Amino acid sequence: MRTDDFRPSNNVEDDREASASRGGMPGGAGGLGIGTVIIIGLISWYFGIDPSVLLNGAQILSGGGSDQTTQAPPVQNGTPQDATGRFVALVLGDTEDRWTEMFAASNKTYHPPKLRLFSGSEPGGCGMAQSAMGPFYCPRDQRIYLDTAFFEDLQNKFGGCSSSTACRFSEAYVIAHEVGHHVQDELGILPRVTQMQQAASDQTQANALQVRIELQADCFAGVWANRAQAKHNFLEPGDVDQALQTASAIGDDRLQKQAQGYVVPDSFTHGSSEQRKRWFQNGFNGGQVSGCDTLSAKTL
Repeated sequence: MRTDDFRPSNNVEDDREASASRGGMPGGAGGLGIGTVIIIGLISWYFGIDPSVLLNGAQILSGGGSDQTTQAPPVQNGTPQDATGRFVALVLGDTEDRWTEMFAASNKTYHPPKLRLFSGSEPGGCGMAQSAMGPFYCPRDQRIYLDTAFFEDLQNKFGGCSSSTACRFSEAYVIAHEVGHHVQDELGILPRVTQMQQAASDQTQANALQVRIELQADCFAGVWANRAQAKHNFLEPGDVDQALQTASAIGDDRLQKQAQGYVVPDSFTHGSSEQRKRWFQNGFNGGQVSGCDTLSAKTL
């Protein structure tokens, strides 16, 4: 993919240097061993508990939540100067422009999110962000949290793409997916579904609602890609296929199969590989928010 015509966003907060200086194993949780992080992840998945809650508690018990005596470097605001940081800013900037246009067409105002880059772990509005949790959107502070080491995981761990160059549009898809959650927040969808989840009769029902939210964010990512392609003609041969491969690589069924050897559909929170591919395609082919109504869809 080409980003020559993309406008870099000034809404990037780069805390990679400071968060890395706080210590902890790469990909771990600020002083917690990677084995502890994995065990906590399995416990939270089994019981349906927010992993950040368990991770934060474990950090306090291990001393990882104590105040640091070393002065941390300040958060850098604006467009990062390194290649990866600038790429993130360029993609974020174009999502801002495209969603601003779409909101304006419906007489609405789009308020773009902040995107916080970090390394290893980072305190935030939804608790301690951990690279082991992957990129996520926090509605409490309207920020996207991203450890760019996840981009390496796409290629090396998940097998979502074949090379760093081929991964570019897949990385853009990941960013656009998280922006999609912010769009849901702006439209009032996210708080409404959160209330529905809180009123759910059991964890299976709450998970099913989460799947619909995640698939809609995939669809919104496709809508952005459609509008950006119409504006910039930025895609190159194979880009869309690569993004679809990434969507497939991070489907719940595939990840569960890799981790435990079997699949538990009732525990899905993001959707199957086939569902994630299909809903991204729905957004990309149609380019309309109205084509992303996963909440009303009878089948996903």
